Amino acid sequence: MRCPNCQCKDLGKIGVEQYYCWGCFIELAVVEGKLALNQVEEDGSLTSLDDLFEDDDLSIPM
Repeated sequence: MRCPNCQCKDLGKIGVEQYYCWGCFIELAVVEGKLALNQVEEDGSLTSLDDLFEDDDLSIPM
């Protein structure tokens, strides 16, 4: 699996269906067969980045 933001393969698993990209420092989660991308803010909160991508970019190939 590659990060849809930076195309990096350096993803770490941080939970069930949750990953972290060490290339661009975003969190990825699999929700209903699609990726949900979030930026981790300084205070630990998450900001959604889903509106920056097309649906095809966020779909997971089976």
